[in-house]
Amino acid sequence: MAVLNLRSLADGRILRGSQPFGMDAAETAAFLATHGIQTVVDLRSGYERAIAPWQLANSSASNGTVELVENPLDPRTASAGLSSIHTAEDLGELYLGWVRTRPDWVAEALRPAAQGKRTLIHCSLGKDRTGVVSAVALIANGTDRDAVVADYAASTAALPFMLETMAATWRLAIPDVPEQAFSPSLMLLQSPAAAMEYFLDGFAREFGNAADYLRDAGLNGAELDGLRR
Repeated sequence: MAVLNLRSLADGRILRGSQPFGMDAAETAAFLATHGIQTVVDLRSGYERAIAPWQLANSSASNGTVELVENPLDPRTASAGLSSIHTAEDLGELYLGWVRTRPDWVAEALRPAAQGKRTLIHCSLGKDRTGVVSAVALIANGTDRDAVVADYAASTAALPFMLETMAATWRLAIPDVPEQAFSPSLMLLQSPAAAMEYFLDGFAREFGNAADYLRDAGLNGAELDGLRR
């Protein structure tokens, strides 16, 4: 199959997308070569990676083997409770919780791109964890607010097919996974513009700007310049 929900950011230095759905080693190599990807930053937890692992054997970019950076954030343990997400504002607050408690995670997700490597950043659906990291990258790049919100909300069109595909993938590994776990009616599985607007307002209020946030999180001046170019 493919990496879904795929699009580029920061003048093409960053690609954002979903996990690899049903790709064997040959399909993986072709995908990475087609897009010139040098580094894959995988934001999924260990149990998610086990269900749909990368098949990176023999994959290479123009300057050598593709690097896989495992930089996990498990939503089940990184929030007070996913079951409490009922509104777009709840979803935006979930995202703020991640950047408050794990600035190191955000910085490490962006470090390869900041160092000039063409980087694919992804989680499972490429919506939440990827959306947060992408938003910070876009703010650091000087992208205007409306464009940041539009990039996040663009996942909406891809979600019906992705949720169907995700459900089938998970049921192969966990046959008793409940049907409602992948219901598009769940706010946790939506990408409303209001959630990103809430996140951006909170981020600006709490951290000021993305450059200061990422500097405090561990990126150096050259790396910050790399994100801004």
